[in-house]
Amino acid sequence: MMSFLIRWLFLGLCISATPYLVGGVHIDDVGTAIAAAAVLGILNLVLKPLLVLLTLPFTILTLGLFLLIINAVLFHFTAFFVSGLHVDSFFASVLAALWISLFGWIANLSLAKDQGRTRVVFHQRGSANQRPMRDVGPPSSR
Repeated sequence: MMSFLIRWLFLGLCISATPYLVGGVHIDDVGTAIAAAAVLGILNLVLKPLLVLLTLPFTILTLGLFLLIINAVLFHFTAFFVSGLHVDSFFASVLAALWISLFGWIANLSLAKDQGRTRVVFHQRGSANQRPMRDVGPPSSR
C-alpha cells in the first residue's frame, strides 16, 4: 500500500513539473496534479489494456512506438476529466506522455519490490530451523 501511495505522489509531482518542461500544458496547482495522477492511473488501469489490445497491429508495425500515442490519448482524456489541467495541442500531449512515461519507468525501477535479487535458501535436513544461510543476487547488488 505504501508503494502505491509513493508512486501516486511521484506521478503527481511529475505531472506538476510537466508545464515547466512541455509548452502547451497548463496546471492550476499541485492539488490538480495529484487529482490528474489519480485519474490518469484509473484510465491506465481500465482503458489502456483495451486500447493496447485494439491497436496491437499498429503497435507491432511501429515496434512499440504507438504505445506513446496511446499514452498521449490517455493524457488528453485526463485533461478532459480534470478541470485544472489544460492541454493546448495533441503534440503537447505526446511530449507530456513521453515525459510522464520516462519518469514513471524510473519510479517503477526504483520502487521495485525485489529489486532483481534472487534468494537461495538452504535448509538443514530434519531441522525445524529453516533460516536462510546465504542470499545470492546479481554481482552489482552484493
